[in-house]
Amino acid sequence: MTNATKIAFLCAALAAFMLPAAAQTSGSTGPSTAPAPSPMTIQQRKQNQQDRIANGIESGQLTAGEAAKLEKKESNLNQEEKLMRSEDNGHLTSADRQVLNQQQNQVSNQIYKDKHNAAVQNTDPRSEVGQRQRNQQERIAQGIQSGQMTAGEAARAERNQAAVNREIRTDRAANAGHLTQAERQQINQQQNHNSKQI
Repeated sequence: MTNATKIAFLCAALAAFMLPAAAQTSGSTGPSTAPAPSPMTIQQRKQNQQDRIANGIESGQLTAGEAAKLEKKESNLNQEEKLMRSEDNGHLTSADRQVLNQQQNQVSNQIYKDKHNAAVQNTDPRSEVGQRQRNQQERIAQGIQSGQMTAGEAARAERNQAAVNREIRTDRAANAGHLTQAERQQINQQQNHNSKQI
């Protein structure tokens, strides 16, 4: 091997060792100044809230009654946003965005409180009636998460489910924890109606 070849190999090896060090120091004059992530848009925020509600329904952390109230609030916010946009040629002013954000913060706090309180929905029912209730809840959660159900539609579906749940509790309380054949038949008819609505 000639001296020229040795020098060429030595230079190449030296360059290979220095390249990573140079890459680490180039442009690094202090702490990272990466831009902060931009805040969520109104639409992203609405989708986030809907996902949180759907997850709460799916996990049983939200009862049908809690989900109905939350979805009603979401529906009202959607109507308010629609009105605001209609007043400004389809746009939201910064004041509109601020108002909607404050209201979304309130709904967000309510979602958190409802998901962390003592009221829960049974996610592993043993009775046929309970399994039907669970199935309906899962279908509503999927509809919310996929966007196939609006907040208003979900609120109506959850109100209907909450009414059936109250009726079941009342019937069971009157019959030492059991449902009569006639009560089961009545509840099944109501669930059929709710199923069609979903």
